[in-house]
Amino acid sequence: MAASNRSCLQYLFHLAHDNLEFRLPEIKALLALRSKPFHPCVNFKEQSPFWCLEGLSVEDVCSVMDRSVCAKSAFELWGHGQSHSELRTSLLSYPQEKMSPYMQKGSSYKINVYTFNKTLLFEERIKKIDAMDYLPFQGTVNLKNPQFTFCLLEDYGTDPNNIPELPNYVYFGRLIADGQRELIRSYSVKNRHFIGNTSMDAGLSFIMANHAMVKENDLVFDPFVGTGSLLVSCSHFGAYVCGTDIDYNTIHGKGRSSRKNQKWRGPDENIRANLRQYGTESMYVDVMVSDASKPVWRNAALFDAIITDPPYGIRESTRRTGSHKDTIKSPDGSYPESHVPVSQAYHLSDIFTDLLNFSAHHLVLGGRLVYWLPVYRPEYCEEMVPLHPCLRLISNCEQMLSSHTSRRLITMEKIKEPEELDSLAHLSDPHFSGYQKHNAFREKYFSGLNKRSGKDDTKADVSGK
Repeated sequence: MAASNRSCLQYLFHLAHDNLEFRLPEIKALLALRSKPFHPCVNFKEQSPFWCLEGLSVEDVCSVMDRSVCAKSAFELWGHGQSHSELRTSLLSYPQEKMSPYMQKGSSYKINVYTFNKTLLFEERIKKIDAMDYLPFQGTVNLKNPQFTFCLLEDYGTDPNNIPELPNYVYFGRLIADGQRELIRSYSVKNRHFIGNTSMDAGLSFIMANHAMVKENDLVFDPFVGTGSLLVSCSHFGAYVCGTDIDYNTIHGKGRSSRKNQKWRGPDENIRANLRQYGTESMYVDVMVSDASKPVWRNAALFDAIITDPPYGIRESTRRTGSHKDTIKSPDGSYPESHVPVSQAYHLSDIFTDLLNFSAHHLVLGGRLVYWLPVYRPEYCEEMVPLHPCLRLISNCEQMLSSHTSRRLITMEKIKEPEELDSLAHLSDPHFSGYQKHNAFREKYFSGLNKRSGKDDTKADVSGK
């Protein structure tokens, strides 16, 4: 349907069709950094690759596109409709005074054609551009370096097995800015100096930083820092970064290498070297060996954001320090000098209870916690997500790991300072007991793999292969 109210500019966001679950929280968070609400138009569909938003300025749009890895491009929307006929009507009703600055003599321009879920031949694209001769362009065409770029976008739905002959919806607008999809390639783990078995994918790292609303001069902390992939993405946005991990070898860059054809890590393979590689070493505060289950920080709100990927017990073990003996601890939780710590199992439910309590005490008011929660899909329900009285759930996005397991990207915001009994709230919370079932996530993960491989073996036997 053609837009009738032209008093307010509308902007069209063309989004990547990967990481569908993460797009809406990312765009909302980036708008919130400018204190702007998310205002979709009436035909908004969350799964669509095209979102039309209102109530924004060009500066708002550019601010979002300067950081988003889920959005490809953004346009000032001039017209749209369910057919090219409706698009023509919509474009002809667009105020001439808003068009004319970009169509004057002496200017240069080009028109691109983008189709989602369908590939057009070059000749077909040219025909579609020629059919828009009703637009009063007076400038000259420049395909290599134009002053202004326009785009005709056609949406053929999301079903690759049922592509319609004609588009479901068409849009036309002026290009405002491109997103930061290039970061996924330039920060690829494949080319990183220091990596490990569980180094976070670059795209997901930047998505987590955006969900956390990380901004310049923030202090960001990762309590399960590993090889520091999340610190790399946060430092790119100008935040000071620090972290801890229980693994001495990882923190100090020692031990066996995770790279193919390399047995041991080199002398300069560490987190600081990664930030140096990307020109953000000045944002590196430090990392240290520490047990996330033990209190080592002074009781104060220190961090603007806490972003982490706790171990699930699959490729990295879940462990903490403790004692085999019934050693009596002092009231402050410390052991006597004669105590020799040993490694103990660290249940998943305990990991997330400690993480939420730590965040409630050490996040600034309004600061965000972003973390991954592994779940066994046949048993999962939203009520299982651990909660805390001081933290408000902002978003819960799923990333599939297998047919029976996934991990949820949980984003929470600190809404109040902790009171005396808040750290014990999980004991009376039914959500806590619900997630305790996932303490055996490792066993369930591998039992599913074994069942699947068993079925494959049976099929192979039957077929004689």
